[in-house]
Amino acid sequence: MLYEPDTDAKMSRTRTRPLVRRLVSTRAAVLFAVGCGVGGTAALYLGVNPTVAFLGALNIVLYAGVYTPLKRISAVNTWVGAIVGGIPPLMGWAAAAGESATGDGTWRELLFASDGSSLGGWLFAGLLFAWQFPHFMPLSWGIREEYKAAGLRMLCWVNPARNARVALRYSIVFVPLCLGLCAAGVTEWSFAATSLPANVWLIYEAVKFWRYEGHKGSARSLFWASVWHLPVIMVLALAQKKGMWTRVWRSVMGEPEEEEGLYEDEGEWFEDEAAPVAGVVAPVTPRS
Repeated sequence: MLYEPDTDAKMSRTRTRPLVRRLVSTRAAVLFAVGCGVGGTAALYLGVNPTVAFLGALNIVLYAGVYTPLKRISAVNTWVGAIVGGIPPLMGWAAAAGESATGDGTWRELLFASDGSSLGGWLFAGLLFAWQFPHFMPLSWGIREEYKAAGLRMLCWVNPARNARVALRYSIVFVPLCLGLCAAGVTEWSFAATSLPANVWLIYEAVKFWRYEGHKGSARSLFWASVWHLPVIMVLALAQKKGMWTRVWRSVMGEPEEEEGLYEDEGEWFEDEAAPVAGVVAPVTPRS
């Protein structure tokens, strides 16, 4: 907003912003932005962990320092904006991983764990990255003349045919990403089947958008499909989290949890001698 009051004033979706209407001074806007950026990063550093704080600060830099000025220069800005959209789920994953870290809790452990446990965070980041394209491409197509008049280089007017192809390409990517969540042990394999109808629907609308290049209502149809698609996929992934319903069943039925390094024999729990001591989290009855 600080860079763009002149271009914002030329577009219907942004001309009512406070800086454009001079409801807020530039100085006040700068102080507010800096305060939120510094305060938010500090809160993440002190309240979560340094890795999450770094990712949060990186997102501010990417959005304000790269994406926003790049909109006047190249259509590549959309890919940078998609990275900005993909980082928040990675931050959430790193925050949760930090709570259960067994090593030093550095960025290597949280984002690049040697056992592959951090792969889920990157897959969720990939979902949000890919989603930006079937969502933004049809949205921007509807106001392509405004983007052109404002001098913002978006594919919707720079190259409409490629704009549609990109939306289709990233719609298809959702299928392997959902399969990846199953393979990584983030969700049950049933998620591959239950997510398929939503992914096929998105691809179908993206094919129409590509075929008609936004005309015949295809842009609006793909936009609304994207609006519904993301929450449906996320809810399905949540509902089919790996092992969740097994734990729910055990809790409801009062069955004991199966702890790593322990086994049950005639109602008594024993420690597996081959298991590391760190895996023992329940009382152990020695063998007689």
